[in-house]
Order: sequence, then C-alpha cells, then structure tokens
Amino acid sequence: MTSEPTPFVIGIDGPSGSGKSSVSRAVASRLGAGYLDTGAMYRALTWWCRHTEVDLGDAAAITRAALELPLTIGDDPEAPTVLVDGTDVAEAIRTSEISSLVSTIATVPDVRVEMQRRQRALIEDIADRHGACVAEGRDVTTVIAPDAPVRILLTASEEARLRRRSLEVHGASDQAAIEATRDQVVRRDRDDSTVSQFTEAAEGVSVVDTSDLDFEGSVAAVMAIVDAARTR
Repeated sequence: MTSEPTPFVIGIDGPSGSGKSSVSRAVASRLGAGYLDTGAMYRALTWWCRHTEVDLGDAAAITRAALELPLTIGDDPEAPTVLVDGTDVAEAIRTSEISSLVSTIATVPDVRVEMQRRQRALIEDIADRHGACVAEGRDVTTVIAPDAPVRILLTASEEARLRRRSLEVHGASDQAAIEATRDQVVRRDRDDSTVSQFTEAAEGVSVVDTSDLDFEGSVAAVMAIVDAARTR
C-alpha cells in the first residue's frame, strides 16, 4: 500500500526588496504548490484598523482587531487574493499609507502571537490541500515554520533593494525615486527587526543573495535548494 506524500513546506524570509514575494510566487507556481504571503496578513490588519478607526496608539485595541479580523487570503501564486470582511483589499494594502503604518501594527507582541497562530494553521491547511506550501515573510524560517524541510533567507544589498522597490512603487530607479522609497524600505526593516530576525540566517537556513541576480537567476537559485531537499 502506497502512503500519501508528506506535505512539503518551503519558508522564505527576507528584508524589503530582496525579491522574496516575486520569487516565492514563481517557485510555488513551478512546484504546483500553494502560496502564503504572511506580510499581506499584517497589511490587511493595518487596513482593517484604519477602516474601523482603531487608535494605532492603543496596543490593546489593535490586538482586539487582530483577534476579530475577518480575513480570507487566497493561496494561488498566480493570483493571490486578500479579502477583509468580503472586501478585496489586495491593491489597497500596497499603498504608501499602509506601508508606512504596517510596522506599528506588526510590532505589537500580542498581535504577532495571534497572526503567527493563524499563519501556522494556514500553512498546514495549504500544504495538506496542495501537497506543498511556499510561505514567505519575516519570521517564517525561525518562528512560524522552524521545522520546514526548506528554509531560505533571501538577502540583497541595500542599494539593490532600494532600486527594486523604487521601480515597483514609482516605476523608476533614479535617485529621486530611490530617496522617496528609502523610508518604506530602511525604516520598516529597522522597525520590524525589533521583533523578528530576518537579516541573518538562523541555523539550518540557506542564504541566497540576490544582489547581482536577475529574477530568473534568483528563482533558479531557490529552486536548486528546493530540488536538493526533495531528493534527500
């Protein structure tokens, strides 16, 4: 009697602009795996707090909002969806306003406990349904799925990360666009690093530096690690 294959989890962490979202989606697509953007969950909570006029200076109120958050997040890497109380917020959570506020939400300790609980449950469900799950964020490799068969930290130089994010947000990578993006990238990473470690790899985590890699090269580097793990 043939046993069912064990669900396979791939955790990918990294700072802003390292390429983790686009690379993670591409890897999930190539594997036929489900996909989870844990960062989108914090963004969705930030949107919900703004929408319901929660005082962002009140940690207890933010925590209550996290516990009550009516979130539905899709796992299709080709078209990931984010619904809050039935409203499609996939675009709204990527605005500069949400980007500037999300660290305020994400650094509340009790909020992280609740979101991490949800993320573990989602990863287990997605992996069970698809046979594999690619989950990306800040602390997937260390806190959410520390026993995942594949754990990868994507890194890149600050210059490369700023250039990529300015192209994504402003459609340009000249000095003015880079400076307009700097606060979102550098400050957010600094703030988030107070509650999660995503700048240095934990024991057993593979590092992929994408500074000098194009998109296909970054995907290929991650796929090589995944393929090696799957054949072990």
